[in-house]
Amino acid sequence: MSKKHDAIFDDVLSDLDGPARPTSGRESARFLKRSTTINDRMSGELEEKTLRWVDPSECRMWERHNRDYALLNEENCRDLIDGIRAQGRQEFAAVVRPIDDPNFKYEVICGARRHFAVSWLRANNYTQFKYLVEPREMSDEEAFRLADIENREREDISDYERAIDYADAIARYYGGKQKAMAERLEVSQPWLSRYLALASLPAQIVGAFPSIRDLKERHARDLKPLLARPATADPVLAQAARIEAQQQSARNGRGPFVDPMDVVKQLRRAAEEPKAKPARKTDEVTFRRSAGEKGIVTRKKGRKFLIEFEDSMSEASLRGALDAFLKARFSK
Repeated sequence: MSKKHDAIFDDVLSDLDGPARPTSGRESARFLKRSTTINDRMSGELEEKTLRWVDPSECRMWERHNRDYALLNEENCRDLIDGIRAQGRQEFAAVVRPIDDPNFKYEVICGARRHFAVSWLRANNYTQFKYLVEPREMSDEEAFRLADIENREREDISDYERAIDYADAIARYYGGKQKAMAERLEVSQPWLSRYLALASLPAQIVGAFPSIRDLKERHARDLKPLLARPATADPVLAQAARIEAQQQSARNGRGPFVDPMDVVKQLRRAAEEPKAKPARKTDEVTFRRSAGEKGIVTRKKGRKFLIEFEDSMSEASLRGALDAFLKARFSK
């Protein structure tokens, strides 16, 4: 029997060593509850976890965390900040793993928003709050899958953040094989392919949106055909660079942002090939006295002929050109 099981049984049997004594109903209920808990532990139906309350400054973000911590702020974490303050504590533990770092004890695998919220509260006169964590030992690939499972359906992680995470993971953990990655994540290959296409968008396209949070997977689907052909890709990228400059001005407080829908519309419009103007029908013909000489240009306009020639033409060249015109005109 394992040491864990020995300890459990020692705990149970410690009350049986002395002489039997009457038990109250409350003691019987407590014993029954303890026995049920022990049975659940031994049967595997109950799993114990070790949770710790720590100072958030002891934790750093995992470098491949799928959330951009720099994008977190008081505004987009306000619901969580208010919830923790109202409850008096953080209700759900973040998942961390121990690290060998003189400046930190753990790195955060899941729980960046909770980390930010507790850190914000402590920095704003709520120093009693601590960060609830569940330390686990895990590999990088396991950490990636855990973070993906927890955050896949969350709307506060942008499509682009998730796409960049997938693009890094497929090369790092799965040898560039979409099928292997899709199987491990238990998603379809087409679904994964769409996010990888989003991650591969050129920097000009990404910068053309107000924020990476505004860049959606569907935008990559709309723009992918336009970027596949040089004839349309070049004008699209040129327009994206112009929009990016406008967005940067807006970030610096000068002018409004271009709405994401308008960004896509402008990029599509840039890809449209200008309609060629129909060639103007003309009966323009040039007549010369001989090859290499200046000649006259005749153009039919309605029921009239217009004849043009340079004023520097010699009399001989002009007569010869007119003779050629008259010959062509009346020899029919």
